[in-house]
Amino acid sequence: MKTSIIGYPRIGSLRELKFASEKYFRGEISESELQNTAKQLRLANLTIQHQNGLDFIPSGDFSFYDGMLDTAVLLNAVPDRYRNLGLSELDTYFAMARGYQGEKGDVKTFAMKKWFNTNYHYMVPEIDDNTEIKLSGNQPFELFQEALKNGVKTKPVIIGAYTFLKLARYTGNKTAADFVDAVISAYSQIFTKFSELGAEWIQIDEPCLVMDMTSVDKELFVKLYKKILSGKYSVKVLLQTYFGDVRDCYSEICSLDFDGIGLDFVEGKKNLALVKESGFPTEKTLFAGVVNGKNIWKNHYCNTLTTIAELQKYAKNIVINTSCSLLHVPYTLKNETKLSESYQKHLAYAEEKLLELAELKKIITSETPIETEEYQKNTRLFSEPRSSANLDVQNRVANLTDADFIRLPAFAEREIIQKERFQLPLFPTTTIGSFPQTADVRAARASFRKGEISEKQYDTYMKEKISECVALQENIGLDVLVHGEFERNDMVEYFGECLNGYIFTEKAWVQSYGTRCVKPPVVWGDISRAKPMTVKWSVYAQSLTDKPMKGMLTGPVTILNWSFPREDISLKESAYQIALAIREEVLDLEANGINIIQVDEAALREKLPLRKSDWKTDYLDWAIPAFRLVHSGVKPETQIHTHMCYSEFSDIIREIDDMDADVITFEASRSDLTILDVLKENNFRTEVGPGVYDIHSPRIPAVEEIKNALHKMLDRIPAEKLWVNPDCGLKTRGNAETVPSLENLVHAAKELRNENL
Repeated sequence: MKTSIIGYPRIGSLRELKFASEKYFRGEISESELQNTAKQLRLANLTIQHQNGLDFIPSGDFSFYDGMLDTAVLLNAVPDRYRNLGLSELDTYFAMARGYQGEKGDVKTFAMKKWFNTNYHYMVPEIDDNTEIKLSGNQPFELFQEALKNGVKTKPVIIGAYTFLKLARYTGNKTAADFVDAVISAYSQIFTKFSELGAEWIQIDEPCLVMDMTSVDKELFVKLYKKILSGKYSVKVLLQTYFGDVRDCYSEICSLDFDGIGLDFVEGKKNLALVKESGFPTEKTLFAGVVNGKNIWKNHYCNTLTTIAELQKYAKNIVINTSCSLLHVPYTLKNETKLSESYQKHLAYAEEKLLELAELKKIITSETPIETEEYQKNTRLFSEPRSSANLDVQNRVANLTDADFIRLPAFAEREIIQKERFQLPLFPTTTIGSFPQTADVRAARASFRKGEISEKQYDTYMKEKISECVALQENIGLDVLVHGEFERNDMVEYFGECLNGYIFTEKAWVQSYGTRCVKPPVVWGDISRAKPMTVKWSVYAQSLTDKPMKGMLTGPVTILNWSFPREDISLKESAYQIALAIREEVLDLEANGINIIQVDEAALREKLPLRKSDWKTDYLDWAIPAFRLVHSGVKPETQIHTHMCYSEFSDIIREIDDMDADVITFEASRSDLTILDVLKENNFRTEVGPGVYDIHSPRIPAVEEIKNALHKMLDRIPAEKLWVNPDCGLKTRGNAETVPSLENLVHAAKELRNENL
């Protein structure tokens, strides 16, 4: 019995890669210094995995920004607009990830989307009719050799051919079918090269196999790997899947010449049944994903051993594996100096999951597994209660009725009332919520947390920042203002700190995209609102202006999806608990004169099951009602906004409309406004603000660029329903980019109004 992981966090235990990369972007360090930091982090990862006795240690799971982007570079899928900049290889890579605006040109970034059902974002490769797919890069080979030089023979990791073709964006007339032969040739060369380098195994990640597959999809997958695997390689090939089950293609996977097959037995709810019903090829190795790679709770060894015992009836060779890459959990509990042992003993981050794999291996190979010290300790742990029950909260959820999810009057009547109430101009301008959080803002929050400044001093400082922000927005000419959210460390963590039932970490950072990291709070017990969370700041901001001030909240589904959830109650139960708490805040804001309230559901799609047949019963039947529960009690003249970003929304657009918000803003700029056609086709009733420029890039959009985007919107959206806004919050940007961008946005909206008078 051996152990493996699919991938490991790459940001460093203290986010060293993030800080080094950002210094490089600012020109404060050289490329060689950045490369040296990255190398030290990779070697540290190798060391910790080797010390924990891991048998299959991955290489190639490192990235400066994103694995899909790395694969695009590896396969020569670099659009000409980036090549023509004449930048270095690394800077060309970052231009695709972040955009570029400078003396050598002006280019936007690749589109960015959520990685399946996670909060990680991947860069969408672009393939046009002139793209020549071929093996072009060297990174995976260099990383394998780097590890070898340091005494570790790794398992190289590559995004698979099928997943690459399925997730790529085709910008010309050609489709995936036109690039099959070239992709086969490139992957055959990759396998050959690793064979020559002496690799024993190579891991090919094919998460798209857990999605709904048509007969055409299965034919594409089989065609790719029949030819790729027909080569004479000494390296063994592991087909790795995760985030779900392979019900549509299990027989095809088993019939192909893979040496190993990786299946997820945590989220893959039908994988165990597939193995039982159809068996498992005796000549292949099963990499069994039984350690949860997405949540931070300790593994329950009794349950895991039961699963492995079942699998051993059908599979001769089994490797104990994680369910997915450990990229999705924090680095190590060793950095949690403030979290009490009573909490920590229930948790396992990436490094601790390595220990779990080692202990499971020891238990399974023992003559008396249940008598081992590791098994006994784990059993005692799971016999202890770990949730803090709140019977009042539980009863409130149990007593909800259909009426609690319905807002009256109906949308059409509310729309008329609100038009009369606010008297906003055509194409009203606003932002999504947050304004740049500069170093002094972060320092003030840190000082307050550490007790270095008093609450009075902190409040005075925050009011100064809010006052500056309101004055700035009025000077720019925005129509609906925000207070800037300077008091918030994160759009979820901040609310978690104001809710009963959460616990908080100190250094539990997880990569969201590129250099952006988040620190998800942990749902420990039943959730309730401990105190008003935003009312003070919103009311103060409204007192500074005659323009409408938006109250800014995070929705229950996003709070849940961007937390580490409990495993002892359903997600539906947790979502309704959070919704009731946010509902109290919404009604408090309304009672205190805040008449526009934005309840962000940026992560609405994140936990949507990957298979459509599971959408209604496993998710949408509670996610949409949870949002409706938040705002169903407000007055008709109160306008409810929501915001969503970086996901595919087209196939759930009717459900989004059914959220019954009054205004919805979408991320749209990175996806070239493709959502607009979907809105038109579905007669989307809600007023809408598709983002007119990408805030995750340092570019400053020109007035004409924004006007062009707005003209495209007007082809599909009635003028009276169109709002003008950036595509996301401005927290991560600097004032030097934010102010001129917003000035151009307002200028474009005003010119458009004049054209439509």
